[in-house]
Amino acid sequence: MKIYITLLLSLFVGIQSFAQDAKSQEILDKLSSKIKSQNSFYIEFSANVKNTAVGTDETETGKGWVKGDKYYASYGENTIISNGVKTWTIVKEEKSVYETDADEEDEESINPKKLMTIWESGFKNKYGKETTLGSETVHMIYLYPKNAGSVEYHTIVLYISKDSNELKKVIMKMKDGTNMTYKLTKFETNPTVSDSKFVFDAKKYPGYTIIRD
Repeated sequence: MKIYITLLLSLFVGIQSFAQDAKSQEILDKLSSKIKSQNSFYIEFSANVKNTAVGTDETETGKGWVKGDKYYASYGENTIISNGVKTWTIVKEEKSVYETDADEEDEESINPKKLMTIWESGFKNKYGKETTLGSETVHMIYLYPKNAGSVEYHTIVLYISKDSNELKKVIMKMKDGTNMTYKLTKFETNPTVSDSKFVFDAKKYPGYTIIRD
């Protein structure tokens, strides 16, 4: 009898876990559909990097425009421009510009387009719980990388508004104990933005060294 009860409990837990995963996928699918229905969008966010063990606790603010595969983002003293084919990361402190193919960006790097669609590939997801963020009710969803050995993080936690179906917060948990927390403070749909916004012009950065991968 004890064996049958154990098997029954295991079956129940398995069914419950499947239901939670199905629930998280439904929420993420709706969020993806909402994002993809926009011709363009604009976001403002804060980003905090914290590692208690080494005493790191730094916060920067940023903003970004996304239009199709193109995006422009400013984050602290850095600017990232992508035309969907090439990406330019402009580091003011170094007076350097790093040029890469858009499809070869660092897995740990976060741009506004990736931030708003990060769950779409390369992850298993699991529904955590319904909780509150400030005065807002949100869904907490966990993402786990399918190819965990190739990335420096082990978990990403998403906070999605239950009422507005908008992403509100993302926490990336790194293997070295660092937590990178992104909070969305503004989300504007379909702003008018010229394609010239996503064009890198070297003339605007005199004295900068362009480093091509």
